[in-house]
Amino acid sequence: MSFIPMFFVIPLVSAFLIPILGKIYKPLVWIVSTVASFALFVLALYGITVTQEIPMIVYKMGNWPPPLGIVMAFDSFSALMVLVISIIVFTGSLFSLRYMSRYTGQWKFYTLFMLITAGMMGVSITGDLFNMFVFLEIAAISSYALVAFGVGAEELEASFKYMIMGEIGGLTFLLAIALIYAKTSTLNLADISNSLQVMGHTTFFWMVLGMMLFAFFIKAALVPFHSWLPDAHPAAPAPISSLLSGTFIKVLGIYTTARLVFNIFGLTRANDPLFFNILIGFGLLSISFAGLTALSQKDYKRLLGFSSVSQIGYIMLGFGIGNYEGVAGAIFFILAHALAKGLLFLTSGAVVHAAGTRDLDKLSGLGERMPTTAWSFRFGSLSLIGIPPLVGFFAKFYIILGTIKAGFIWVALIAILLSVLTLGYLLKIENSVFMKKGKTDAKKAPFTMRIAMVFLVVLIVIFGIGFQTIINFVVGPAAHALLRGLEYSHLVFGSFIMNF
Repeated sequence: MSFIPMFFVIPLVSAFLIPILGKIYKPLVWIVSTVASFALFVLALYGITVTQEIPMIVYKMGNWPPPLGIVMAFDSFSALMVLVISIIVFTGSLFSLRYMSRYTGQWKFYTLFMLITAGMMGVSITGDLFNMFVFLEIAAISSYALVAFGVGAEELEASFKYMIMGEIGGLTFLLAIALIYAKTSTLNLADISNSLQVMGHTTFFWMVLGMMLFAFFIKAALVPFHSWLPDAHPAAPAPISSLLSGTFIKVLGIYTTARLVFNIFGLTRANDPLFFNILIGFGLLSISFAGLTALSQKDYKRLLGFSSVSQIGYIMLGFGIGNYEGVAGAIFFILAHALAKGLLFLTSGAVVHAAGTRDLDKLSGLGERMPTTAWSFRFGSLSLIGIPPLVGFFAKFYIILGTIKAGFIWVALIAILLSVLTLGYLLKIENSVFMKKGKTDAKKAPFTMRIAMVFLVVLIVIFGIGFQTIINFVVGPAAHALLRGLEYSHLVFGSFIMNF
């Protein structure tokens, strides 16, 4: 059997096993989740090695050839996304052992945790538009429940708001799929690409693309579609906040946008400069508005939520530049931001677990009490700000390099200046929580929490020092997979194919 379906089969099987095994022995639910997430991490590393030699692997469900049957298309961009997902899922599972001990019904948490993982994995590897919607909804519905997991008033309100906005986006995407199917009589992404190119850039072409981008921008929490995220992050358990910010908004919002824009609709900066300038505009708006708003926040996790909205703007900026350096920088920043922001949300969970509050005015003296958490926060912050030799610096460097090569010097200057906002709001947490002296009874984070945080710190340092290797073997091939554009459809119909 091909390894490709294992990316969603493993978490799906785990999700159905967890309730059964939880009845037999409660600790098994965490063990199954952690083992499954580690298996996905190993499988993702294997996927990276496979895509070094084969540009795309197409997996045919039921041995039906495309476009008649459902296919899974796995290229270097898919490989990078499943690697990012598996890293954050694994660390979140490790972290959750002690963090979730204060919640009841833990088997429900881990079942939903595996379902949201399956949904994100499916979105990253599907070659079918309707299946993309199905996997997207599996991930989205699981995330609504996980945000509300504490069942308090704050959690339920945040989840309801998030659900309303999320389903507006989901239904818009479904309507766009229906229109495309009515026009092209196919749901295979590669076949849709061929039909759209024959059709040309008609009003219909731009209408369905606009509908899809509206849906994906809600999922990505780009300004002005971001209002659900700052409420959802504080309400959700810390491992879920880490997952939502580290991977969820990137898979459901950024990956889907990039895949469709470059590989299915076949847009390029050379031919469609106005469209890509609009992406730059959304990126700069998100960076500036959310960054300024984050400066005024007093809630640890809400501040980090606005930070995520701001940092997503850098990714959209890179894709809007549209050249190799810009696209490679955006993809590199998907990885760098996942590690850094996933880590920062885990530190917030450790702090809340120890001190019982997210209010920055009530947190102080934790730098000495929780040294591992404090230094983890610092490494994550420095990477997010863009300090060498951490991975975040090189990701932002490529984005800035792309803007300069494209002739957008003013955009490069604005992006560099707006990094001061990142420094400002992260220093606010550093000063209030870890540098400020104060009396506290907080104890250091439990061992599994510290292991999860240290694991991400190590990756941030290693990926930064070895950035050239990451560019050559992970980020560069992923960028080329997008910039190949319409060649995606030729690879699907003529690439190395694995049958079920």
